Amino acid sequence: MPVSDDVLHTVTGQVLYLTLNRPEALNAVTPDQRNLLIRLLAEASADPGTRAVVITGTGRGFCAGADLRGGAASGERVAGDVARVIRLGAQRLVAAVLDCEKPVIAAVNGTAAGLGAHLALACDLVLAAESAKFIEVFVRRGLVPDGGGAYLLPRLVGPQRAKELMFFGDALTAADAERLGLVNRVVPDGELTKTAAEWATRLAAGPTRALALTKQLVNASLDADRTTAFAAEAAAQEINMTTADAREGVAAFVARRSAEFRGR
Repeated sequence: MPVSDDVLHTVTGQVLYLTLNRPEALNAVTPDQRNLLIRLLAEASADPGTRAVVITGTGRGFCAGADLRGGAASGERVAGDVARVIRLGAQRLVAAVLDCEKPVIAAVNGTAAGLGAHLALACDLVLAAESAKFIEVFVRRGLVPDGGGAYLLPRLVGPQRAKELMFFGDALTAADAERLGLVNRVVPDGELTKTAAEWATRLAAGPTRALALTKQLVNASLDADRTTAFAAEAAAQEINMTTADAREGVAAFVARRSAEFRGR
């Protein structure tokens, strides 16, 4: 993979670590960073050597949203320009996380604002340092939420609470985010990296295809009726039973030993 100082990416123990590295800008995402993240997440899906992903940031910010300083030049705006930019930009990044076939953990080390908050909430599991904050900052700029925020938030906290967060744009502490169900666990700042590594290592040792299918079922369940959800579940079971990990899991159960999953 190519080297980028703005997005550090390494694989350790079958875990891909993606670290936003523009601390002077609170890791506001540039178009180049966004496109690299999208590509790396797609590559992680296809790479059998990658079995879990961690997304985090350097410095005081997880991600302050999209970097607006590099916006389009002033001039006449053609109808459809803004929708195209959102569709190919923020929405594509959030979709890349939701569609990644490996479990993705957000290790929120600081401020997660706007698109940065939605990037975290799109992840399968969210760990937050005690100093982390989540801010639906769009209303402060007179903007409509993007990056799938109006899709993600109501599914996590319900429509009324989502409107409260988006209408007022107040900073939400890590503890409050955990109370509302936006965060799986809050840890002391000094333990975030360690805890994220422990969680990712456990996931990387799991049945990778079963986890991918489980992720797909859960993500689709809120948009499906019972008949569709049950059919998808049955199809996922059919697919998963062809994997070596499923055979290993059953054999380990019968033999009363710990399973050794290989991600296949």
